[in-house]
Amino acid sequence: MLSFPQETTYYVAYVAFNIILARHVNDIVQEPYMDEPFHIPQAQAYCRGDWLVWDPKITTPPGLYILSVILKRVFIMKCSTPMLRMTNLLLLALLPPILSHLLALKRRTNPPETLLAPTMESIVISTFPIAWFFAFLYYTDLGSLVFVLLTIVTARKRMHWLAALLGFISCTFRQTNIIWVLFALASSAIARLHTPPSPATPSSDKGTGAALHNPPAHSSTFVDIFRAVQSLIPLVPSLIYDTIPYLVLTMAFAVFVYLNEGLVLGDKSNHTIALHIPQIYYFFAFSSLFGLPVLISGEGGVVGLANDVRKRMKALTSLLLTGLIMVSVYFYTIHHPFLLSDNRHYTFYVWNRIYRFHPLVPLLLSPLYLACFWAWHLRLRKQTLLEAILFLSSLVIVLLPAPLLEPRYFLIPYILLRAQVSEPSAVGLLAEGGWYALLNWVTMYVFLYKERAGVGRFMW
Repeated sequence: MLSFPQETTYYVAYVAFNIILARHVNDIVQEPYMDEPFHIPQAQAYCRGDWLVWDPKITTPPGLYILSVILKRVFIMKCSTPMLRMTNLLLLALLPPILSHLLALKRRTNPPETLLAPTMESIVISTFPIAWFFAFLYYTDLGSLVFVLLTIVTARKRMHWLAALLGFISCTFRQTNIIWVLFALASSAIARLHTPPSPATPSSDKGTGAALHNPPAHSSTFVDIFRAVQSLIPLVPSLIYDTIPYLVLTMAFAVFVYLNEGLVLGDKSNHTIALHIPQIYYFFAFSSLFGLPVLISGEGGVVGLANDVRKRMKALTSLLLTGLIMVSVYFYTIHHPFLLSDNRHYTFYVWNRIYRFHPLVPLLLSPLYLACFWAWHLRLRKQTLLEAILFLSSLVIVLLPAPLLEPRYFLIPYILLRAQVSEPSAVGLLAEGGWYALLNWVTMYVFLYKERAGVGRFMW
C-alpha cells in the first residue's frame, strides 16, 4: 500500500481546495472584472497570434500573457476567462515548494526531499490574503511574486545565470522587480561572505571570526553600520564574477527605460512617479496587521513584545523619529485620485473614513507606525545588520516613488519580511493560518456574494 508524507497530504488538500474554489469563482464571476478587462483581451490577442496588438492602458510588460500562451500550447486549452485565470492557480500551487526552499536557505536547514511535500509553514504563508485572493483572477501579482522568489532562491544557491534569467522573467510581470533582482544578488553575496554568529557566541566576539562585520540587527549600533560598510569594501572584488549576469540584465533594463522614456508602459498619465514617504509607514502598519500572529507568537509573547516596544518608544531616538515621521506625513501624504474615487477597494474606505476623518488623524498615527517598525525589528532577532539594511533600502526604492496606496505593492516585501522570521511554534503557526483563513473567508465571501448595485464587487 502506498504511503505519502503527511506534508504531501496537506499540500494535495491545499491544491484541491483552491481548484474547487476556482471553479466556484468562475461560475459566479463569469465576466472579466476590475483590471481583467485589460489583461484578458490582451492575452487572447496573443493566443490568436496577434503579437503586435497592445492595449495602451496596460502599464506592465506582457509576461503574464506570454506565460498563458505557453500553457495554452502545453495543455492544449482555450484562452477563455476561466482558463486564463488557471494560470495564476498553477502559480499558486508552485508557491509552497518555492517558499519551503527559501525558508530552508534562510534558516540553513535542509529543504523537503520532494516538491510535493512542502512544509506546513510554507503552505500557511501561501494563503497570505493578498497573494491568495488574486490567484483566482487574471492579475500579474502572483507571477511577479513567484518569479522574484525563484530568483532569490537560485541566487542563494549561486546559480547566478539562471537567477538573472528568472529575474528577467519577473520584470516582465512588473518593472520594479529589477530592485528585487538586485536584492537577490546582494542577499546571496551577504550569505556567501558571512555566516551569522550563533546565539551562544559571546557578544564581544560577534562579528569577529569573519572578514565581514555583520552582527545581529536588533543589537547593532550606528558604529556597527560604519564597521560593516568598512569591512565590506575590500571583499567587493571577490564578488565581481557573480555580478556579471545581473549587470547584463541591469544594462538591458536601462536601455528599456531609455527607449520607453520612463518605467511605466501605456497609461503614464495616471502612473507618475512621486515622493511618497508615508508609503513606508503604511507598509509596516499593513505588515503588523496581517502578520499580528507572527509578531505576538515569538519569544516573550505579546506581553514581552509590548514591553520591549514600549522601552524603545520611550528612548530619545524614538521621540526624534516620531517627530520626523509627523513632518513627512504632513508634507508628503498623497491623496491619489484612484484612492479617492474607486469605492470597490477596501483602501477607499480606510482612507476616507479613517485618514480623512480629521486632519489630525494621519499625524496621530505616527507613533503607531514607529511602534510597528520596532515590533518587526525586535521580532527578527536572527536578521543580521546587512540583511536589515538591504531589505530597508530595497523597500524604500520600490515603495517611495509609488503615489498610490495599493496593498498589492506590499506583497513581495511582506513575504520577504515573513521569511526572515525564526521558525514559529505550532501554536503560532496555527494562529497565523487561522488569521489568514478568516481574512480570506471574509474577503472572498464579500467579493462573491455581496455585490452592490451601482458599485460592484469589493476586493483588495
